[in-house]
Amino acid sequence: MTSQRSTSGQRHEQARIGIMPPEILQKRDPVAVRRILESLPDWFGDPGAIDNYEMAAADIEFVSIVAVDSGNVIGVSLTRRHFRESAELHLIAVDPMARGRGIGRALIDHVAADLRNDGCMLLSVHTVGPSFENEPYAHSRAFYRATGFHPLEEHNNLDWAGPILILVRKL
Repeated sequence: MTSQRSTSGQRHEQARIGIMPPEILQKRDPVAVRRILESLPDWFGDPGAIDNYEMAAADIEFVSIVAVDSGNVIGVSLTRRHFRESAELHLIAVDPMARGRGIGRALIDHVAADLRNDGCMLLSVHTVGPSFENEPYAHSRAFYRATGFHPLEEHNNLDWAGPILILVRKL
């Protein structure tokens, strides 16, 4: 009995101080996508790109997974299945107030498990390439590497005029 009370008490304390893991679920929330992207100007400074991501969040071509904490969406991911064997992580973003809590990793792990369970073998993601020196995107590349992605190739003029790094993760 004591250990159950202790565990229950620990959960209540975690909830009280806001460190409970978020709920990860499939949900479309274009408004939350816009809100989170607008709060990350180092990565999403182009209003047109934010408009496009907001539209993608409403598009059934994309699977939208969100992280919810105390009723608020604090993280978003959009994936698109190109072929049965492969998918693209089109967007992942976490509210800056929730960064460092493992939300991004939880979203990617959830997406990867869902895709793997559906027969997908490979997940790709595009980000600004290392030949364009930019500290926020250096953090993004390190995050992707830490979550199991490996660099495949870098191209210019793919998603923007500069270099794009394509990373892949075996599922």
